[in-house]
Amino acid sequence: MPTDYLWSIAGIAIVILLISILLYIASRYRRCPSDQILVIFGSMVGNQTSRCIHGGGTFVLPLVQDYCYMSLTPMTITIPLENALSMQNIRINVPSTFTVGISTDPTIMHNAAERLLRLMPKQIEQMAQEIIFGQLRLTVASLTIEQINQDRERFLDAIRKNVEPELNKIGLYLINVNITDITDSSLYIESIGKKAAAEAVNTAKVDVAEQDKNGAIGEAQAGREKAVRVAENMAEAKKGQKKAEADMRIYLRQQETLAAVGEVEADREKTIRTAENEATAEKGQKKAEADKRIFIQQQEAEAVKGEKKAQSEQRIYVQEQEALAVSGENKAKADIAAAEALLAMRQAEALQKGEVAKRQAEVEIQKAQYLAEQQRLNALEIVRQEIDKQKVEIEAEAIAEKTRREAKGQADAILAKYEAEAKGIRQVLDSKAAGYESLVKSCNGDAKAASTLLMIEKLEEIVGKQVEAIKNLKIDKITVWDSGSDKGSSTSQFLSSMIKAIPPLQDLAQMAGVQLPEYLGKMVDNKEVAKEEPKPAPSGGYVNVQHKGQDKK
Repeated sequence: MPTDYLWSIAGIAIVILLISILLYIASRYRRCPSDQILVIFGSMVGNQTSRCIHGGGTFVLPLVQDYCYMSLTPMTITIPLENALSMQNIRINVPSTFTVGISTDPTIMHNAAERLLRLMPKQIEQMAQEIIFGQLRLTVASLTIEQINQDRERFLDAIRKNVEPELNKIGLYLINVNITDITDSSLYIESIGKKAAAEAVNTAKVDVAEQDKNGAIGEAQAGREKAVRVAENMAEAKKGQKKAEADMRIYLRQQETLAAVGEVEADREKTIRTAENEATAEKGQKKAEADKRIFIQQQEAEAVKGEKKAQSEQRIYVQEQEALAVSGENKAKADIAAAEALLAMRQAEALQKGEVAKRQAEVEIQKAQYLAEQQRLNALEIVRQEIDKQKVEIEAEAIAEKTRREAKGQADAILAKYEAEAKGIRQVLDSKAAGYESLVKSCNGDAKAASTLLMIEKLEEIVGKQVEAIKNLKIDKITVWDSGSDKGSSTSQFLSSMIKAIPPLQDLAQMAGVQLPEYLGKMVDNKEVAKEEPKPAPSGGYVNVQHKGQDKK
């Protein structure tokens, strides 16, 4: 063949070989879409079992490596959770929807490659559903009904903290949680809603009553203004008195209204706080009882586990000893012709070892039972003391709160009473001042004449007081001892002195700085009075004044 022909054949072969190599290399290059994860497994560098790639591409070595894709499409899992036990031992229904998917985090992707590779989506959903069921029940058991129903954000955070770490272990992560509705068979949640609605209705009723009160006050004020204007037109002299009476009546009604409203609010607050304290105490008691039952069951389970373990070890040890004894007997029977004494000695030793082992096993069993019983009793005592401590703390807090609220209510009542008394006294004084001012004006500014008029109004009361001073004296029971002196009769002096002891009207008026009119009489000179003094009684005797014709000695 010609040389050129050979070179052309060789060139064509080289080109074909290069193209084949390039095509083969291109066939081993794998690209990863954005919605999938490329998992390469087989012969890997180091201790890795696989290599996960999200996006981009890589070469897959022939024969020693292989590849597989995992989808990142989220999965929606419906969780119809029913009869889940809450912290208050109330069973509730929490239907929810969880959206999960394979994560692109390197650690979680590696977990997914190890546990979810080549699994069908239904199988993955079933595995995730079992995990979510368990963790959701655990989350519900750690919260109260109020926390689950009212604080949904906190409830969802608690679900994320409990569910997401467990899903990460199999290569999934939690995308979204949606709680559709929360119900319970005992209608506890419905009762909470009714309570809130009742509180809103009561608040509205209080607001309406407050507005009615303001309307009544405005109406009363309008009536007062009308009465004041009419009184001013009818009689200018009685204006101050009528106004003071109207103000006093309005003020008293206002204070009575405020007192009634305050009493109603205090009673309502007391009832609400009492119910809250009782609910809190009952909730704490239920929680303590539940913790007690759980702790006792755990301790009993540990005790039963220890007893079974000790019994199992005893049976194994006895069987081993019996096997050794049988082996020794067979060996002794084989050598019976050679040494019957040695056989008897070994039989005795085997029997002794078996008995000793049996006794030791019984001692260990009794020790284990004693320790288990001691731990159970200690747990019961600790639980009982803890419950007593919580009861004492709850009762002390309730008593302290009650004492604080009663003291606050009494202080507010006393303050309101003194404020009302002070306002009443101030209004009375203002009314008197207005009346005195009108009286002085009616006397043309003569204050002395005004005081004279006031004194005249009080004369009847003063005379009544004077009569009251001697009204109850029993004249027939008065005994006067007469010394028989020449200066006058003791009896007459006693009677005149008793009369003089009563201040006359003129003296009272003079002490008050007021000059009574002449038609009420005037003071008599002491000399004229002295001329009419009674004659003294005969000397050397005494006078016994009796009433109704009694003898005078």
